[in-house]
This record gives sequence, C-alpha cells and structure tokens, in this order.
Amino acid sequence: MEIASVIVDVPTKQTDRAFDYLIPEDWRGTIQPGMRVIVPFGPRNIQGFVTELKSESAFKKLREIIEPMDLKPVLNQELLELGDWLTENTLCFKIFAYQVMLPAALKAKYEKKVKLSIGMAVADLPIQLQGFFENQEMLEWEEALKKGIVPLLQREAAKGHLEVIYVVKERVKKKQRKFVRPLVTLDELKKEVERFPAKAEKQKLVLSYFVEHFQAVELRELTSNLKTSAATVKALVEKGILTEFEMEVYRDPFEHRTFKRTKPLPLTNSQQTAIVPILNAIETNRHEVFLLYGVTGSGKTEIYLQSIQEIIEKGQEAIVLVPEISLTPQMVNRFKGRFGELVAVMHSGLSAGEKYDEWRKIQRKEVKVVVGARSAIFAPFENLGIIIIDEEHETSYKQEEMPRYHARDVAIARAKTYSCPVVLGSATPSLESFARAQKKVYHLLSLPSRMNNQTLPSVEIIDMREELREGNRSMFSRKLLEMLKDRLEKKQQSVLFLNKRGHSSFVMCRDCGYVMNCPNCDISLTYHRVNEQMKCHYCGYESYVPKQCPECTSEYIRYFGTGTQKVEDELGKILPEARVIRMDVDTTGRKGSHERLLNDFQEGKADILLGTQMIAKGLDFPNITLVGVLSADTMLHLPDFRASEKTFQLLTQVSGRAGRHQLPGEVIIQTYTPEHYSVELAGTQDYDLFYQHEMMIRKTHHYPPFYYLSLITVSHEQLMTVVSATEKIVNYVRSQVSKDAVVLGPAASPVARINNRYRYQCLIKYKREPNLSKILKTILDQYQKDTKSGLLVSIDLNPYILM
Repeated sequence: MEIASVIVDVPTKQTDRAFDYLIPEDWRGTIQPGMRVIVPFGPRNIQGFVTELKSESAFKKLREIIEPMDLKPVLNQELLELGDWLTENTLCFKIFAYQVMLPAALKAKYEKKVKLSIGMAVADLPIQLQGFFENQEMLEWEEALKKGIVPLLQREAAKGHLEVIYVVKERVKKKQRKFVRPLVTLDELKKEVERFPAKAEKQKLVLSYFVEHFQAVELRELTSNLKTSAATVKALVEKGILTEFEMEVYRDPFEHRTFKRTKPLPLTNSQQTAIVPILNAIETNRHEVFLLYGVTGSGKTEIYLQSIQEIIEKGQEAIVLVPEISLTPQMVNRFKGRFGELVAVMHSGLSAGEKYDEWRKIQRKEVKVVVGARSAIFAPFENLGIIIIDEEHETSYKQEEMPRYHARDVAIARAKTYSCPVVLGSATPSLESFARAQKKVYHLLSLPSRMNNQTLPSVEIIDMREELREGNRSMFSRKLLEMLKDRLEKKQQSVLFLNKRGHSSFVMCRDCGYVMNCPNCDISLTYHRVNEQMKCHYCGYESYVPKQCPECTSEYIRYFGTGTQKVEDELGKILPEARVIRMDVDTTGRKGSHERLLNDFQEGKADILLGTQMIAKGLDFPNITLVGVLSADTMLHLPDFRASEKTFQLLTQVSGRAGRHQLPGEVIIQTYTPEHYSVELAGTQDYDLFYQHEMMIRKTHHYPPFYYLSLITVSHEQLMTVVSATEKIVNYVRSQVSKDAVVLGPAASPVARINNRYRYQCLIKYKREPNLSKILKTILDQYQKDTKSGLLVSIDLNPYILM
C-alpha cells in the first residue's frame, strides 16, 4: 500500500500539517516527494505538496489522490526541508513556505464549474437550465454569474441534481512554436528537388534549404529567411514531404540583446587578498560567511565573478542576489557577459511566463548561475557552491508578508546544507552584519580603496537654513544651481536625488532645524493632518502642532514633503535649457522603461537624471561628475530606529555614483540638519566612525544588534476589540518572558488604520528567550482558532519595518 503525506493549500492552523492520501494504482511509482498533486479536501478539490511517501498510516479510511500536477518534483528534498526551517523561523504555515519557493506561474488558480450529478439527465432539470447543459458537460461559474442563474443552480444542487466542482488550473502556458522538418530521407529529398517543376520555385527553394540543413527549423524563421509564405510550406506538408509539429521554446527576456563576452580582469592587491579566503573555502567545501566590506567602486563585482568562475569549473552552481532596484541592465550585462548562456535572471520586470521559463532552466540544470532579487534565494539548484548577496544592507531582502523571511538567513541555512561559503558584500554593511564580523562570527574582508586608486568624490554639505536666511526659498541651493550650470556648459552629466520614501511628514523648523521628537522614544513625532496632531507611533504619546519653534521661537515651522514632479517643474523654470530624465515609480511602471531611460541617459540624450531610490545603486556612467542630494532629511526623521543608518547608507551609496572613471566627481548634500552625525559622516564616507557612534545609541535604547526584536500586530474593525486583545497579548507575553526582556505596548501602529481596520502593536526586545517562539506560537494558535471574530494577529520575528 502506497501512501503520500500531503500539505494542502488551506492556510489555517487546523490544516497546517500533512494529511495522508492513498496513491491510486495508476500513479504508483510515479508520485514522488516534492510534486504537486490534486487531492479531495472536504467538498472540493485543491492542490497540495507531497512531502513524503510511506507504507502505513494511523488513519483507517483514506481518500485517494486525484492526479499529479507535475511530471517531476518542483521542490527537491533540500527545499522540502528548508520549508520546515522557514515554518519554524518565521512562524508561517507550511503551505506558504512551499509556495514562496515557486514562480508565480506555478501557483494554482481554482475555477468553479457546475456539472450534472451522476445518473442525472438534462431532462431532469428545470426548462430554464436545460439549454446550458445540452451542448456542454460543464458550465463555467463565471458564465452562470453573468446569466444570473446562480440561485437556480443552488436550488438544483440542494436537490442533488447538480454538483459544483473546483478545477485546479495552472496559470502558466508553456510557449509553443511551430517547427518544420523533412519526413523523408535525405536521398529522397534530393530526388524530390529534381522532380519539382521550375514554376514551383518557392516550394523548390524550401526543399533545397532542407537538403543543405537536414534538421528541424522554426516555421517563422524559415519563412522570413527564404521570403516565402506559410502556405508554401503547408503545400509541402500536404504532399507528405515535410511535417509540421509544435515544440516548446523558452520566452527569452533578452532575445533581442547580444552580450559582449568579457574576460576576467587582473585583480588589484587588495582584491587578491580578499578573494583568497573565499577560494580556500570553495576548495575545501567549507561553510563560512564572509563580509566583503569595500568602498563604492572598489571592484566587489569582479571578486564575485571570479569566485563563480571557480564554482563553475568545479561543476557546482551559484546564486547571486542583488536588490531589486539595482537589477539594472548593467548588472545583468556583467554576468551574462562573463558566463553567457549559463546565467538565468529573475526579477520583477519579467512577465510571469518569462520568470517561469528562467526557473525551468534552473530546474533542468541548463544554467549554473542565477542572478535575481530576494526570491531567487529559493532557486531549485541541487549542487550549490556559493551564495553571494550584494548590497547586503538593503532592507528589500526582507519579505514583509508571510513567510516573513530575510534572504540572508535563508542563504546561510541553505549554505550550511551544502557546506559552501556565503559572501555578503556592501560599502555600508548593516550594523548587525558588521557587529557579527567584529565578533568573528563572520569573516571580514576589506577593500579600502577604489579601483585604479581613484579618489572618492569630494562632498560638500549645504545648510539649507542659511539659504533661507539669505532669502533663497527655492529647493536648490545657490551652490548646487551654479554647479548644475557649470556641468551643462562642460557637457557633463549630473544626477539629482530626491529621497522620497515614507509618507509620514514630520514637523521641522526651517530656521534652526529643530524636529519634534517623542520624549519617551527618541523618535520623531508624525504629523497627522486630519486632527492637527503630533503622535508617536511607538508608545502612543500625543502633542499639538506648534505655531512657533519651541527652540528658537521662529514662525518658520512646518511639515515637510516634496515630490519628484515638483522638482522637475522647478528645474524647467530655472534651467529651461537642461534636458531632464525623471525616474520614479510613475515613469518606470511599464515593462522595459527602466532600461530605456537609463540607456537614453548613457547615450547622452539628457543632462540631468532626476530620481528616487532607484538611481542610488549600481549605476556606473563615466560622464556623471556631479551628484546632488536635494534633501538628506526625509529619511532621518521617520519613526524608525534604523533611520540614521538608512540615511548614512543611502547618502554614501548616492555619492558613490560620481567620478567613477577618468573625470573627478563632486557631491552636494542639501540638509536642514548638517550637524547630524549620519549626514556629517556620509560626507567623509567614514563608515567606521559612524558604526561606533550608532552602536552607542543602539545600546542605550536596547535596539539591534544588542537586542533582538519581535513585533506583534493586531488588527480589527472595532477599535475597542483591538485595544483589549492587544492588552491581553501584552500581559500574557510579560508573564511568560524573563525579566530581562522589554515588552512595549499596547500602542497604535504608525499607520493606525488600513482598510478601515484599526492596528495596534506590541514590541518585544530581548537577548535570550529560548521559549519565545513557543510563546508566540501559542498566541497565534489561540487567535487563529477564533477566525469568526475577524481579529487578525501577525508576528514578525525580525521586523525591518515597524510601521
């Protein structure tokens, strides 16, 4: 007796375990762990993942699997085990853990259809319904809704005349193209060519082609190369000389691009020193985590490429993660240029079909390297030799919905299984990683200077309060304007960066730079326009909006926020002759637009590139000699303990875009808080000093890396329900954890209402709480049993966004 354990696609606590199903005779020997199957569950059919096969079950009566959805497993043994790890470490359901590993195209869609019950005839139905079932076995639910006959159908279903079935449908279609090949032997083909009359010249031409190339060829290619029509080919098919057949082809997002092959570059002394320990770990199959800390433009990519070269020569595979925003064509070029067809690329700009095809190349072992954003960490390789995470400090490596994993943690977990190295690269490592490197948990490798020993760009910090005092009310300081004009005259390019992240506006005095902070939390208060109030989103403190600055009594106190369009308009007024390319969410929404805009900029079709975060990373253009940051403060005062760190990282990254080649670069940073350490130190690009300063503050306020965090968010349509549930949770947590843990709350979430649901939260700061995940699981289980009340509880074990 063959039995399969299946995790079903029903994400609730009661179903978060494997269910046993009998494998029918026909499918025995073909169903394997890691395959998706369709199984009966209650009244409907749904998809599930087979996790193991066994010969006996504790249950007497088992239902049978309906059919497999795959010919071979979509998850290998290691990924199935990784599913257990994810469930444990992110407190998510098993089904979510497995689904996150697959491309979107493989997530099943369920279609409802209605059909006659067994033994029923069309004549047994009421007249109004008979027409729908005369010519078809099943009626689509969508059609029934359109025709308004659902109540009638339900009445008949209640009598047992009809039944509703769920059909599991895959979203993906494999791409098929028509191919043609000879049906006869080569000798017969030659005879046919001689036999053909001269007036059938097109047909003769096609046959001669096959005499020279005796193999299958795509119909489109054949007709365009020989300038004939499909009808000509069809005539030869009808005569039985050729045959047409469909063959699957990959959708290639890069089919119209050729990649110039590149050779490994000679390494500098510091690159050589940095790569040796990595190559040692590769050679001895040793799991080790390296933190490659190198200033912008120091040649980290070349180290990645040469390490991968070693892996490929060993017959192993590599995963390279890059932040979504820096998956620029430039990045893809570097990898495709070095390894050509051996590279698969996964990012959000691809269609679902293209992603699916790239994923299949990996599964079929046709590629050795995958370059992609966060989810590429689950690439179905089976012989991993290295995992590289570039810009490891980027917060986009953390997924914000279930399962809430951090790609770095998944990478380390997978690398342990394959005992292979992980390389984390960054010019501004996250505090957590750098602290681990200081403690020798990670192995620190440094690249202290730029390639060709170029100097880092000179940075000038402009105090916008001074500009205001001297009557300049524009968003451009006089110095920046002067330099933009200078670059236009010299025909050099400039980048203007507007850090517009976070919707929350803060209140600031434009005279002295004072920002209203919470007295209890050392975090800026958020301005709420609705009731003209200032609120702290951590502890609930509230205050009024001041009419004048509490520090210097100036009247110039107001909330902040500007958008890219506003900047573009102003540029048009003061520099009408400048050609500007704007890059933000609005202008890069369409597929390929990101690439097109960057290509235009590279070809010199514009003088100024104006943009948000997406232009901060990975760009490497020789002609950029000026970078202007319009306001360094927008991130600094967000209600987030990582605000200073993110500001420092971003300013350092943006500055790194200037003067990467022969021409020297200059950077102008405009700010209302020039004395803030993260702005000052970004100006000198002094990461070490910043690290020491920030670590002191984190220690005082009990934040990572000195403490771990867990965030519990509760939401419901009724405010009182949320408050009382959060209070209960907070009290329960306090009673269970040790006295060293700090439990904050209940407090309203920074975004206190979403979709008319009120949100409250509880933040736990702790060092060692071995029972914490058990405590949190108990909370989740408790509130999941009671789904009717509409109360939602979500837990993030390592929150990156505390909103």
